[in-house]
Amino acid sequence: MSLIVLTECLAAPGQEDRLRTALEAMIEPSLDEPGCLAYRIYTDPNRPASMVVIEEWASPRALEKHYTTPHFRHAKQVLKLVLAEPMTLRRPMTAPSS
Repeated sequence: MSLIVLTECLAAPGQEDRLRTALEAMIEPSLDEPGCLAYRIYTDPNRPASMVVIEEWASPRALEKHYTTPHFRHAKQVLKLVLAEPMTLRRPMTAPSS
């Protein structure tokens, strides 16, 4: 079973473009990583400073390795400068069927 990661980000005022650029720069290198099945970025049309990244990984190990990559470490440094608040990371699980 794959692992889904949902990350919510809120740009500081005036930092929306920098946040979007930093997140978009993560797409290609992340998709090139072994175990990355999907990497998508969404912007709330009613609140452009609010962005969500939805990732799908083949395994927890692939995700942990992702956190050690140069592109992830670089993005983490940029996000410290452009976020209005700490990002929220969620790992939703499939709901059990009744």
